Amino acid sequence: MSAHRIRKPREIIDRKAVTGRLEDLASAVGDNRDRRTKLLPLFKDALGEGRAEIRRRFLEEKGSGAAAFAEYSYLMDQIIRLLFDFTTSHVYPRANRTRGEQMSVLAVGGYGRGEMSPHSDIDLLFLLPYKATPLHEQVVEYMLYVLWDLGLKVGHATRSVDECLRQAKGDITIRTAMLEARYLWGDRTLFGQLKKKYWTGVVNGTGPDFVETKLGERDQRHLRMGDSRYVLEPNIKDGKGGLRDLHTLFWIARYIYGVSEMRELVQLGVLTPDAASKFNRARNFLWSVRCHLHYLTNRPEERLTFDVQPTIAERMGYTDRKSGRGVERFMKHYFLMAKTVGDLTRIFCAVLEEQQKRRPILSRAAMFLGKKQLGDFVLDGGRLAVKEPDDLEKQPILIMRLFKVGQDQGLDIHPDTLRLVTENLPRVTVLRDDPDANALFMEILCSPKDPEVTLRHLSESGVFARFIPDFGRVTAQMQFDMYHVYTTDEHTIRAIGLLHKLEKGESKELMPTAAMAVSKIQSRRALYLAVLLHDIAKGRGGDHSVLGADVALKLGPRLGMTPEETETVAWLVRHHLDMSRTAFKLDVDDLKTILDFTDLVQSMERLRLLLVLTTVDILAVGPNVWNNWKASLLRELFNRAQDVLTGGFQAEARDKRVAARRAALVAALEDWPEAEREGYADLHYPAYWLTFDSDTHESHARMIRRARVKGEAVAVEVVSDQARAVSEVLILTEDHPGLFSKIAGAMSLSGVNILDAKITTMVDGMALDVFTVQTMEGHLVEGEDRITRLRKTVHDVLIGFISLDKALREQVPRLPERARAITVPPRVIIDNVASKTHTVIEINGRDRPGFLYAVTTALTEVALQISSARVSTYGERVVDVFYVKDVFGMKVVHKGKLGQIRTTLEEAIAEKPKGKGKTAAGKLAAE
Repeated sequence: MSAHRIRKPREIIDRKAVTGRLEDLASAVGDNRDRRTKLLPLFKDALGEGRAEIRRRFLEEKGSGAAAFAEYSYLMDQIIRLLFDFTTSHVYPRANRTRGEQMSVLAVGGYGRGEMSPHSDIDLLFLLPYKATPLHEQVVEYMLYVLWDLGLKVGHATRSVDECLRQAKGDITIRTAMLEARYLWGDRTLFGQLKKKYWTGVVNGTGPDFVETKLGERDQRHLRMGDSRYVLEPNIKDGKGGLRDLHTLFWIARYIYGVSEMRELVQLGVLTPDAASKFNRARNFLWSVRCHLHYLTNRPEERLTFDVQPTIAERMGYTDRKSGRGVERFMKHYFLMAKTVGDLTRIFCAVLEEQQKRRPILSRAAMFLGKKQLGDFVLDGGRLAVKEPDDLEKQPILIMRLFKVGQDQGLDIHPDTLRLVTENLPRVTVLRDDPDANALFMEILCSPKDPEVTLRHLSESGVFARFIPDFGRVTAQMQFDMYHVYTTDEHTIRAIGLLHKLEKGESKELMPTAAMAVSKIQSRRALYLAVLLHDIAKGRGGDHSVLGADVALKLGPRLGMTPEETETVAWLVRHHLDMSRTAFKLDVDDLKTILDFTDLVQSMERLRLLLVLTTVDILAVGPNVWNNWKASLLRELFNRAQDVLTGGFQAEARDKRVAARRAALVAALEDWPEAEREGYADLHYPAYWLTFDSDTHESHARMIRRARVKGEAVAVEVVSDQARAVSEVLILTEDHPGLFSKIAGAMSLSGVNILDAKITTMVDGMALDVFTVQTMEGHLVEGEDRITRLRKTVHDVLIGFISLDKALREQVPRLPERARAITVPPRVIIDNVASKTHTVIEINGRDRPGFLYAVTTALTEVALQISSARVSTYGERVVDVFYVKDVFGMKVVHKGKLGQIRTTLEEAIAEKPKGKGKTAAGKLAAE
């Protein structure tokens, strides 16, 4: 139990005063049922007043989590003791209890440790000498009903001493609970018997098994929680680096050494004072966070979600600074504490293994392997270790060599040696100017033996941050959004691992174009270093791509890169977002888009490098971020740029290309009468022939013919594209202002995402619109029922059967409520340079039902024609890009008109539109 001293305990609960009121109650009321009725308000008052005082101390006096945990345990101890005394003295009194009727009440679990947060459960063990008697059952039942009536969550067991021992031997969970059992009240002799027999009959001789089991449980729990301490909405109890990991260390320490507090291990020579201090700091920090989380959510919440992070950060004193937002500074501190927990686990297991001298805690088989020489190191139990404890101090270069040999030989590093690495971290500083150390680092980074594992070991040991201080600046750094799943350092190391897999051909099916490109790359070292450095300057208050390029220019020569390699790395870092921006936002059917991109890239080598970097960067963001649609967009941009760079692109006259496409369609429609073929081809303007390929032209023609034969005023067809994992919704209807916005609203009602849209108007006034869509989960639309519903919804909206405004207002938001804590500044960018024929408008805002409908309605209100659109979603943020023209079919250049467009769009995307005269789009956004 925490030995935290309770300050002014009577202000929490005055036990003497409550006892007096209980005695008065017992004297005044003779009937037990009546007593219980009047007992509850008395206990509720005592419990409520105590909780209020603890909350006041914690929130108003800025108390610590350690104090609050101890105070809650103290409050609950007094309540249970008072209840036990009242029950045994007044409800079920017995003048002379037999030995078999004795009992004691023990606290177990977190309550036994004295770790009670505002909404913790109470775990009780009613301990009996033998089998339960009727008196025992009455006392236990009465106490439990009162505790439940008080609104407490109580876990309980009623067992004899022998039952406890028998079950502890057979069940590791019960054995662990017994390990932290704490006497509360009743017969203390019983507790003494249990304690003595537990340690001699259960614990004695089972230490290694217990430790191995507990570490195995920890590993399985980590796998369930994602096996990373760097997820951005961490579980502070069960997540990697959370409280449960500290509990595991405490259980092991108590089981092996019989200690009640980790600081006792210092006296036993197991932990250094520094390590014990780190344990307490990490535990107290996590306790404080957990208290804030429980108070804020008013429930036993353990997940540090986005909506609570800013408030907890503010309450704990993390303010916004130039270096970053307060919430990001708070979360960085959290992740550093989680890393500390991992360091402590490694250090403790190393010392434990060394002192036990029985068998290695972390590997059963290792005990059969003796020490063998391996260059500067030895194999100790099958793991790499230094020969002498002072080797790293005398030769700091051995620190880097240790990780390199471990990588080459596929060996784990002995935990005791890792502890020595931690102790010698200050000596890593001298390695920065050591050419041999820098060469070793580059060999590790570019090794054919999975660099991800070794880089993670370098990071977790603290060597990485010391060796490359710029990496230290992004260690444990988070971005406060729902798109990035990991901290910057974790994202970077995962990206390196993905690059390694790509080279080995393990991800060929997932990213075939990048797999092809990586096999032809000549600047391999530059690519690996660029992936390592692409986000190195995040959180510095400027464009991290530009600032990161500066870091690359300085770091490249130090790491032994040639001037050419350094320049390549800097260029890749500077432009690592440009390929995805071009592919996902701009229209690659627009020739200027391709020419602008190739002017930037200039060579096939850089095009390949940029494709590979872009691909692994996106994949490393998190699960479900990469999909076939994004792969197809990057592939299309890569292939078109390759055509230009290799001379395969023929800048054939536009008229000739249009004529060739038209002739190809007429030839493909050989089953149509010639007059019908020519008449159909005459329906399309020149732009149509260059927007789609010949196969698509034919499918459009046959779809339009089917609609005309059926006499459909509105025709909707859905075609699935398995290769790109998207569905195309083809819509034929009479063209009119606001058509795009109606379709966008219909898609939202259908539960699909619009990714891309091509808007074509025909000579006869009909519109042929092609929308590329996916389900909300990122898949193509499949199943006859779902496709039918999609077609019907679009059809019914366009003919007026469905009121869009009302239906969209009733739509359930797809983002969780906690996402509202994340600020997404609305932004409108109008670009008249990106295209020769269109004005390009980019709109950023928070995702919500009807967002695209509100935006396109606003575009209609300012009399703009939408020719094409690209829609991307990054967590809670939407980025919509539209290619538009004015009513005369021209780019928008008048300053007044541009200002009107900007104002209207900003109002439409604002979450709380200003002014009384809101546009229709603005009203929908407000609602």
